[in-house]
Amino acid sequence: MTVFQRVAPVDQRTEPVHSPEQDSGHRFDPQRRWAAALSLGFDLRSDGSGNAITRLARRKHHGPLRVQRPFYPEGRNGCCHVYLLHPPGGLVSGDELRIDATVEEGAHVLLTTPAAAKLYKADSHGVAWGQHTRLHVASNATLEYLPQETLAFDGSRGEQTTTIELQTGAKCLGWEILALGRPASQLPFTSGHMEQRFQLRMDGQPLWLERQIMSPQHRRFKGPWGQGGATVQATLWVVGLENEAAAIEALRAALPANPRWAVTRRRGVVLLRYLGQERNEAWAICQQAWELLRPLLTGKAATVPRIWLT
Repeated sequence: MTVFQRVAPVDQRTEPVHSPEQDSGHRFDPQRRWAAALSLGFDLRSDGSGNAITRLARRKHHGPLRVQRPFYPEGRNGCCHVYLLHPPGGLVSGDELRIDATVEEGAHVLLTTPAAAKLYKADSHGVAWGQHTRLHVASNATLEYLPQETLAFDGSRGEQTTTIELQTGAKCLGWEILALGRPASQLPFTSGHMEQRFQLRMDGQPLWLERQIMSPQHRRFKGPWGQGGATVQATLWVVGLENEAAAIEALRAALPANPRWAVTRRRGVVLLRYLGQERNEAWAICQQAWELLRPLLTGKAATVPRIWLT
């Protein structure tokens, strides 16, 4: 008797296909890479009763980047508050985060984070991390980009880029606060390499372009003409003020007088810079500046995101 054994055909469409890029997040050699991405879109729509509301109209994510539901602490027809969530809480070697947000005409959005971001020490191969943020603001739209501070641990290696594309008539107020090392634990930032790039454009034309490299081995890091040994730095920017000179005078009158901060303007951008040793001082100055500038920019008093109070 002949016995026939049925062999199921191989359906190649069901075969798992793993690219090196997909697997690289689980590697520990110099090719390690773990990507995450978040894309958000906001618009202004009627709520059905004749009032306009800023909506989170689009969100896509890949990997550990999320948002909570939108909050409206200023009323349903006010600014839409959204928290950007990165559940791991920090970046390690090979992490590659990409955040993209678009604010359509007439919408008003405030983006922040629930806690400080941490940049951990690189692995034994010195593999870098990357964090790239791209923000688009349409004409007559307003974006407030107010992430909590970034803490860079000794030995961290990576690249951080922020690109903001504005259309004529757009308004934008934001900040970036960076603290190096962990002074409270007596772990200063004595090794590592970080590069920051910032681009702010109006209708494709540059308003403010900046690139800085932070390496304790570079003489700029301790030189009085550079970092000067400071461990905390912050930059606050605002575009769209009707009277920039008056806003600057208001800041100089309201903020505590000390040599660690200064404010200026250039090509329609008001810039406040801090360079010192105290994270809490940098945060307090930036928050106070935001609370003063926001009514001048939007005509509305500042409403502190409740996540900052937790």
